[in-house]
Amino acid sequence: MQEQTPDTVLEQQPAAAEPEAAAQQPAADTQQPAEAAAPAKEKAPAQPAEPAAVTVVDIRFRNNAKSYYFDPAGLTLQAGAHVIIDTARGDEFGLCAAGNHPVKPRELVLPLRRVLRVATQQDERANAENQEKEKKAFEICQQKIAAHGLEMQLVSAECAFDGSKLLFFFTADGRVDFRELVKDLASVFRTRIELRQIGVRDKAKMVGGLGVCGRPFCCKEFLDDFQPVSIKMAKTQNLSLNPTKISGTCGRLMCCLKYEQEAYEDLIKTAPKMESFVDTPDGRGTVVEVNLLRQSVRVRMEDHPETIGSYKNTDIYILRSGKARKNDPPIPRDFAPISSKPRPVQKPAAVAADGNDRQTAAPGTSAPTGQHRAAAAPLPWSFRPGLTDRLIPLRLAIAKGPATQ
Repeated sequence: MQEQTPDTVLEQQPAAAEPEAAAQQPAADTQQPAEAAAPAKEKAPAQPAEPAAVTVVDIRFRNNAKSYYFDPAGLTLQAGAHVIIDTARGDEFGLCAAGNHPVKPRELVLPLRRVLRVATQQDERANAENQEKEKKAFEICQQKIAAHGLEMQLVSAECAFDGSKLLFFFTADGRVDFRELVKDLASVFRTRIELRQIGVRDKAKMVGGLGVCGRPFCCKEFLDDFQPVSIKMAKTQNLSLNPTKISGTCGRLMCCLKYEQEAYEDLIKTAPKMESFVDTPDGRGTVVEVNLLRQSVRVRMEDHPETIGSYKNTDIYILRSGKARKNDPPIPRDFAPISSKPRPVQKPAAVAADGNDRQTAAPGTSAPTGQHRAAAAPLPWSFRPGLTDRLIPLRLAIAKGPATQ
């Protein structure tokens, strides 16, 4: 018997593994024809992997409604927490509007500024002192403006968190030379002074107030930026063009005109234009009024101009869109796709031998009796659906005859 050494054991191990590989090889060969018979599938182009979401926090400055994204820098913050953040103007005191949450990188403007720390008691005291300093600076600046006789209206004063700068916001009709004013303020406060002119809409956003609707200003509560608003939006929404009714407290067009503009633009696409010639179940006529929200129109009948009916947009057929032009061909009289269709005829109520009307009830219901039967009796005249109620008093007057004195 051959003696096994460690060298011989190592040489025999690969030989023992070879039969297993040989036994598995036929199985692999049997699968190859099946794979070859199957049609080759086209590989879809590899899509680039979307970058991982970035964890941010929403921070607001003072009472501003706009929130900014900041890097929490490993801190776990909750809404309502006071924090110290790094900004382009230095360290600032801010309010956390929303805690840690992921945001897609394409929604961010990199690089993100960091949250330095959660505000301490010392930071809270420094912020309170700055607010008191802002009130005094506002009063002193107003006195200096009156002393220099400048035509400008002071809106607010802000003090940097570290007290290195005072920023004054004002409004004016034109350019103002405030160089002497800056010198006087710098001599009083012994710090850097900045005066910044803003518009009337920015003033309304900073000061706040109540709108004509009775609610706080939208720009103060939730609007991040001012959207352009035009008088065309008021025309599209069929609002009064009186400036006092569509203007806000700031004197500009109300921001809320923008809210429903897209909805009105979608409704206009499915509504006929004014003075369009349409066909209705009661005949052809001209559109005299369009109600976009109700999706209905009022039509003056062609054969009876004194009659005006109200119809849904789905119950009419537009024969001519908009006002007629000189070169438009005449519309044939027999072209009436809706009114030319036969209308369903209602069966008259059965009359008993005693002269009383006898009404049949639907299966599972009871026929009206007594007062209910009188209410269900047909009208003494033929009333066409869609006509206005102004015809009823006229027919009643004809039935009664001339009034006697």
